[in-house]
Amino acid sequence: MFTDLLPPDAAYAALQAHDARFDGRLYVGVTSTGVYCRPVCRVRLPRRENCRFFPTAAQAEAAAFRPCMKCRPELAPRALPWTTTDASRTLAQQAAAWLDACDDADASVEDLARHLGITSRHLRRIFQAEHGVSPLQYLQTRRLLLAKALLTDSVLPVQEVAYAAGFASLRRFNAAFVEHYRLQPTALRRAGREGGAAAASRLRLAYRAPYDVDGVLAFLAPRAVAGVEVVAARSVTRSLALTHAGQRHAGWVSVSFERAGEVSVALSPSLWPAVGSLLPLLRRWLDLDADPDAIAAALGEGAVPGQRLPGCVDRFELAVRAVLGQQVTVAAARTLAGRFVERFGEPLPDAPEGCGRLFPTPERIAVATRDDIASLGIIGRRADSLIALAQAWPTLAFARRDGTPEAAAEALTQIPGIGPWTAGYMLMRGWSWPDAFPPGDVVLRKALSGDGPPLPPKAYLAAAERYRPFRSYAVLHLWRHA
Repeated sequence: MFTDLLPPDAAYAALQAHDARFDGRLYVGVTSTGVYCRPVCRVRLPRRENCRFFPTAAQAEAAAFRPCMKCRPELAPRALPWTTTDASRTLAQQAAAWLDACDDADASVEDLARHLGITSRHLRRIFQAEHGVSPLQYLQTRRLLLAKALLTDSVLPVQEVAYAAGFASLRRFNAAFVEHYRLQPTALRRAGREGGAAAASRLRLAYRAPYDVDGVLAFLAPRAVAGVEVVAARSVTRSLALTHAGQRHAGWVSVSFERAGEVSVALSPSLWPAVGSLLPLLRRWLDLDADPDAIAAALGEGAVPGQRLPGCVDRFELAVRAVLGQQVTVAAARTLAGRFVERFGEPLPDAPEGCGRLFPTPERIAVATRDDIASLGIIGRRADSLIALAQAWPTLAFARRDGTPEAAAEALTQIPGIGPWTAGYMLMRGWSWPDAFPPGDVVLRKALSGDGPPLPPKAYLAAAERYRPFRSYAVLHLWRHA
């Protein structure tokens, strides 16, 4: 809950040490300046009596502090919610997920309450108890910090920044920005340019070090689908399409690991208007919000420092690739996916080399025939499964950004050809669920059996309990060592 914060003296010690473990989980408001900072900020240490501590940026802004221009709280990794058996906390976390994905400038608390099936009064109460601010304060902070990042790191006109950040009009954006940050948006942009900000649009996203860059790229490279994705020495470039504010945007994105603690992001011009929906996808794709120390402790001996769980930017793509990968090698699955893209994917003009096609849409596959798909070398049963998946896609919980993984898994296994293993894999990478463990995996079963005979199913799952709440990371850890 929002009261789950370090005691003030411990929080101040973390600030003194510039402790990156608390980045995104701890913010300090300095009463003498009216500014709030990340614990990694390198400005002069404020006096203890001038510090107020907050677990979220939204709470710092609700207390009338404005974000630091040096450490830039909008870049901080997020604090991921933990699983809980408390119904109210679960609802409050689902509400935050809905707001994170919200691309409707006129969204209201009543809209969110209807989505959750509760009253707006109950929503406000449980949200305040869990997050320490109202739903609208939470959403406003998210939008303002995104706008601040775009004003600093992009050359988008201010009006386009306003719309990209989720504001209904430039007037509303200017009023909110001045009220909260006591600064005109154009003045912030000028300050950024004077401070040496890049003249080209390239965003920055922070993560908690360490980060196993080589391991993530080594996982993605053999799975990169021809025509969609290219993995290089320190970067990944790929095509993608997403819906933002009811409109479809298609283009390419390139992420580069150029400096420690941050990822640099370049976009095609066509994707900038959808950046509000894109950035959360990129954070999940690269697992930028992970807690590397907690993960390493759960994995135990042999854990690779900074291990991450690569997610996805398109859940339908991930689901299709999971089905294509059933009972075949990674290389064979990649070959089939390449043929699938070549047959059913649309071209993307002016894309970087190797990323000139978009992954097929559910709508395209829903009207394909079994013979269309089987002619690519995909067995008939899997072709049927892909068509059924595409036809069910509009109503699947897995297709949405909110909801619960349990509901997603249950719906997935109702589709012919998608069993518990495939559903578990989809939750691991499509939902970025940290504690999934695919049942019946041959490699995992052998790894957990050690030198003894293969473990029976119940013993196999019991042996994985030691890795909670990071069993998804344990899957990659065990696969890697196998």
